[in-house]
Amino acid sequence: MLIVPKPVQHEPRPGAFVLDRETSLAADPALGQVAAWLRGELAPVTGGELLPGGSGTITLKLGDLPPEAYRLTVGATVEIVAGGPAGAFYGAQTFRQLLPAAAFRKAGGGPFEVPGAYVEDAPRFGWRGALLDVARHFMVKRDVLRFIDLLALHKLNVLHLHLTDDQGWRVEIRRYPRLTEAGSWRKESQTGWDGPMDGRPHGGYYTQDDIREIVAYAAARHVTVVPEIDLPGHTQAAIAAYPELGNLDAPLEVRTTWGVGHNVVNVEDSTIKFFQDVLDEVLELFPSPYIVLGGDECRKDQWRASPAAQRRIAELGLRDEEELQSWFIHQFDAYLTARGRRLVGWDEILEGGLAPGAVVASWRGELGAVTAARRGHDVINCSNTSLYLDYRQGPGEEEPVPFGTVLALEDVYNFEPVPADLRGEPAAARVLGAQCCLWTELIDSARHADYMAFPRLSAFSETVWSPPERDLADFRRRLAAHLPRLEAIGVEYRHEEGPLPWQTRPGVPGRPEDPERWQAKLDAWTSNLRR
Repeated sequence: MLIVPKPVQHEPRPGAFVLDRETSLAADPALGQVAAWLRGELAPVTGGELLPGGSGTITLKLGDLPPEAYRLTVGATVEIVAGGPAGAFYGAQTFRQLLPAAAFRKAGGGPFEVPGAYVEDAPRFGWRGALLDVARHFMVKRDVLRFIDLLALHKLNVLHLHLTDDQGWRVEIRRYPRLTEAGSWRKESQTGWDGPMDGRPHGGYYTQDDIREIVAYAAARHVTVVPEIDLPGHTQAAIAAYPELGNLDAPLEVRTTWGVGHNVVNVEDSTIKFFQDVLDEVLELFPSPYIVLGGDECRKDQWRASPAAQRRIAELGLRDEEELQSWFIHQFDAYLTARGRRLVGWDEILEGGLAPGAVVASWRGELGAVTAARRGHDVINCSNTSLYLDYRQGPGEEEPVPFGTVLALEDVYNFEPVPADLRGEPAAARVLGAQCCLWTELIDSARHADYMAFPRLSAFSETVWSPPERDLADFRRRLAAHLPRLEAIGVEYRHEEGPLPWQTRPGVPGRPEDPERWQAKLDAWTSNLRR
């Protein structure tokens, strides 16, 4: 069976099921939302009815299984038995992949015959995520909803939405309207990584009603939307809107270039209160038990030069600016814990002392994941050497905007979420799962996002859903059947031979990474964790 991600167990069975306008559907009441979704997906073939009764019933049932597990049986009828709505949804996604690729189109097609089959399946990890950076380049709501559908097709269950950064603030906060009035637009953007400015304003934001729609749409597909409000670095857009949050007397604009900036928020009580007010509204919009507060790439030179920051260090008896950042993050850890939420931060939050109860998203290799897990903290593996989908997919300069080290399809497929140093240790149980990341400094359209994400995201889905054994040849065989599904949906994925003509962007400078420089950077990044 040509399913992506690969099921735990599957085998052919006698018989066949015919999906046509006579097909009907019956579901346990608790699975009504899954049934409604499946009716919509199969409507181009069935005419949208799928009412109870009829000649070819599809049945959704609850059974004694884990919540995300399911059993799918295809013969003269189709039966999906699941532990809960999520399992039924994943079983329905598998059933869709048994249909021809034409069944994924919005109109036409059918009837279709599905060969008999039996599948038993359940995910390996609970956190199967993808980060979408909408701060660097804004993605309109319809494209976010489409991205959610593509995550759901691959049985991924977390959308980490990177909503704020130096280059833009993307979520409406009614108490502080200038965050979007001033902070959501920049006057221009850098072309490529080191190129000239394009001279074109760029911006946009999601209203609170937009966010509620995105969250509800995702929830119906068993995807949790986890927001990120980056602190205390990556905050220039917020400081541009409210200068009193910063450390300088001179006003700032929303940042127009890429890289790690020097402008960070100050550590005044009023600034902590400001962002707690922001989070009050964020928590109302996002029911996720996890809230990401960044903590990454916070340069400390402004704090070193700030009399107020130095007074705070002295008052608290802290050793240095690293411990000051740790103290700052602790304020929000306590805030979130009191409200029944958990703070997630990038692995820099390990430096200077980790906030109690915080979850570490380990991105700088895997040392952060190993360190955090051994200290008793939950971990999400987001290794930039294996899961950053903004990195170029082949050697040379053929990518639309070449950037970073080469991260080929097989590199993503061969990734193992549990670091080698943890295997066999009790601390390995602290690995919640993994997350691929689509950063968008150099990705300025949904078409370009398609190209960078697919088919590598398809490979990633198998690393977090399927058993740990890898068979690249078998995956490529199944991927060959999966790509026509993506084409039917309209995904403009990268072909093995490289970019399609429209995807080439001559003259846009990227930043290919020298392997020796890359290793030196990793060594520098991880040195603080070994203290």
